[in-house]
Amino acid sequence: MRPGTDATENNLRHLLNEWDPIGVADEVQDGYDCMLVPLLQRLRGGADQTEIGEFLRHELEDHFDLTSLPSEPEAMAARVISWWTAAGKADGIRSV
Repeated sequence: MRPGTDATENNLRHLLNEWDPIGVADEVQDGYDCMLVPLLQRLRGGADQTEIGEFLRHELEDHFDLTSLPSEPEAMAARVISWWTAAGKADGIRSV
């Protein structure tokens, strides 16, 4: 396990819970944990906002069986990329 991984996962979990596309975060804190590892793998692999948005859309539609508004996954992807960039600079979690 890489240093900072637990904090990184917790911070990403927090972001996903704030987004809360299925409305469960108030009752279930790990409702989006199925997305943590795949998202972190994509981010560490250098995925851009478009790739993250496509992943989130796929998860909403195929995993959670929701129809998302066109801007929802893209807006969240922008937040995730912004967080990742800031976290990487602050904590050295992103390999460059």
